[in-house]
Amino acid sequence: MKISDFLCSKAVSAQLQATSKTELIEEMVDQLVKASAVEKKSRSKIIEVLMAREALGSTAVGQGIAIPHGKSESVSKLTAALGISKKGVDFDSLDGEPAYIFFLLLAPIDSAGPHLKALAKISRLLKDKYFRESLKSALDPKAILELLAHEDGQSNS
Repeated sequence: MKISDFLCSKAVSAQLQATSKTELIEEMVDQLVKASAVEKKSRSKIIEVLMAREALGSTAVGQGIAIPHGKSESVSKLTAALGISKKGVDFDSLDGEPAYIFFLLLAPIDSAGPHLKALAKISRLLKDKYFRESLKSALDPKAILELLAHEDGQSNS
C-alpha cells in the first residue's frame, strides 16, 4: 500500500491556519469537501465522527504528528487529507508537544483491514526525523506531494 493509494492530492495544505483541535479537524474536512472527496452535506457528520474518536483518546502520536481518523458511511473508499501547521496545534499529544503534521484519514464503516494498513503506513513513514522535518518545511502542496512520492517509491510495503 502506498500513501498515494488513499491520499487525496487536492486535499493537501502546507499552511493550515487552525489554532485548536476542533478548528484543525474542521479545516481538514473542508479540504476534502473542496476537493470533492466527500460531499458537503456530510461535513458535520464526519466532523462529529472524528471528534468522537478524539474524545476516546488523542490521535496525536508524539514527535509533532497527529493522525485524526474515523469511519464514516460518507466515504466509499479510504480517503486522506494531509496538512502542515507552521505554528503547531495543541492536540493533547502524549509527549505534551504541539502537532505540526496532520494526516486525516476516513474509512468506510466496514473496512478494518485497509484502515489499519493505512495507519501503519503513515506511522512508518513519519518515523523518519529527516522526512518529518522536510514535510514541516515544505512551502506548498506540490513540494509535499513530491516528498511523499519520493518516500512512497523508497518503501516496498
